[in-house]
Amino acid sequence: MGRVPNLTRADAQAALRNPLAFIAARWTPDPRTVRRAVLAALVMAVVIVVTGGAVRLTGSGLGCPTWPKCTEDSLTSTREMGVHGVIEFGNRLLTYVLCAAVGWAIVAVRSQKPFRRSLTRLGWAQFWIVMGNAILGGIVVLVGLNPYTVAAHFLLSSALIAVAAVMWQRVREGDGEPRPLVGKPVRQLVWFLVVASVLLIAVGTVVTGAGPHAGDSSEVARMPVDSAMVSKLHAVLAWVVATLTFALWFVLKAVDAPEGPLHRTRELFLIILAQGVIGYVQYFTDLPEVLVGAHMFGSCVMWIWVVRVLLSLRERPDAPAADLPVPSDQPARATSESIAGPR
Repeated sequence: MGRVPNLTRADAQAALRNPLAFIAARWTPDPRTVRRAVLAALVMAVVIVVTGGAVRLTGSGLGCPTWPKCTEDSLTSTREMGVHGVIEFGNRLLTYVLCAAVGWAIVAVRSQKPFRRSLTRLGWAQFWIVMGNAILGGIVVLVGLNPYTVAAHFLLSSALIAVAAVMWQRVREGDGEPRPLVGKPVRQLVWFLVVASVLLIAVGTVVTGAGPHAGDSSEVARMPVDSAMVSKLHAVLAWVVATLTFALWFVLKAVDAPEGPLHRTRELFLIILAQGVIGYVQYFTDLPEVLVGAHMFGSCVMWIWVVRVLLSLRERPDAPAADLPVPSDQPARATSESIAGPR
């Protein structure tokens, strides 16, 4: 076991000023550790969506009727609040787990050598989205589960998943200039697919906002639209996404594209087919809670794979050593030998 360096007062001051730089100077994580940390943040982003759906589907949306406390007099749920209070408060606690996962990802990518500013920025982007969505979640409770705020809550969660998916991909590739693997027409087709997927998810929130699962047993306002009509529009968009995905796979095969884009596109098509089956079954069986929850999970997985398809169209090699960035928080002169290690 190596010698533990002596901590000086200057070290303590440096740790207080910038704890991430202090940790990075003393620890270099294994690449596998970094990848696992980033993947954990992505998994927790999906988990928080699924458990949030469970809160709504069990009618526990107002299990904790206020925010940031659970009740006016208690930070946590009480026995009188029953299972709904436990479910809602449990989902709130998972937000802290999500924060921990994102924080661990930030620490891991900040400490790897060489320093990669692009990954650190993606980590902090996740952190601020989580903070914003936590506040928005509190607003959802305070306004009595207004369907428009619920929809915004889900869309912001989808943005978090997108950033986490990008970070998951970027941690496994370099920082060199991206090189396209396919031609411009194919890339344009994929962007049509991305836009259609965003519309599909957005209309899905309207279906939810107009549907029967309001999130609480009390009288909760719903979006003033015809739920059957919106559901049909959602189905049409799903068919558009499926058609674009199949067309993309066909074009990639025709131009003899690399295996990466082909595999990701084929996987996305299979995910969309499974998601479509769940969607139609839940529609014709009057929206059972279990299938609605499975459909929400499928929506997250589909969105991750859409991002993966987009990112698979290019490759990024390692950047030349001369192009690697230096952390802006690196001191001009080390305060002691213990903090003068490589960044």
